[in-house]
Amino acid sequence: MKRSYEKEMMDLMGNSPELLADDLRNLRMLNRYLSGSRSVTLGLQRALGREPLKHVSVLDVGTGSADIPAAIFAWAKRRNVKAKIVGVDSEAVTARIAANQTQQLGDIKIIQGDAGAPPFLPGSFDFVVASQFLHHFSEAKIVDLLRQWAKLARRGIVISDLVRHPVAYHGIRLLTKLTTRNIMTLIDAPLSVRRAFTFREWRELLRQADIGPVEMFSVFPYRIAAAIRLGGRR
Repeated sequence: MKRSYEKEMMDLMGNSPELLADDLRNLRMLNRYLSGSRSVTLGLQRALGREPLKHVSVLDVGTGSADIPAAIFAWAKRRNVKAKIVGVDSEAVTARIAANQTQQLGDIKIIQGDAGAPPFLPGSFDFVVASQFLHHFSEAKIVDLLRQWAKLARRGIVISDLVRHPVAYHGIRLLTKLTTRNIMTLIDAPLSVRRAFTFREWRELLRQADIGPVEMFSVFPYRIAAAIRLGGRR
């Protein structure tokens, strides 16, 4: 299965707020039951190793409806870690939904902005997290984004994304047909798999970025997670 460069509906202008809001609800469900959130917290655990932690700051790029910041907040709370999390999304409706979803959850802030040039000084966060975000871009842009985020993070970057595979493609196509009538979800969910990379291709992209030691691992079903260490900068 060759990689697709077709744009997802979510990346196009002119979608109705109602359609987008319903699609984001579907994505929250898929992240919950198909290990999207779990792969991020596993990546954070790998990045931290056995280091004792009392507080952590995280920038979640392409935050969507902020289910990943919510999952990180819950993960940190279970470990008695104070978490300060910022989610950034370029889409105004999405950012507003994310803010509503997280308004009762501790120190989580949502801003609308460009994930490629977030309005923060270098070294503003311990970690930058990108969950199911990088497959939206070209190979060259992914390498550029990783290098930009490496300037923002002191400790590391955590990536969670899809793996391109025929079983993953046909599986998510069937699952979404059985669970929703939302045209954006029905188109974008299988297209996301076609836009994703194989495990080997992900490894090559991270090698090209050359920003630090990488630990990559598979997460069931058909996901990769990667913890990139940035040398423990404080």
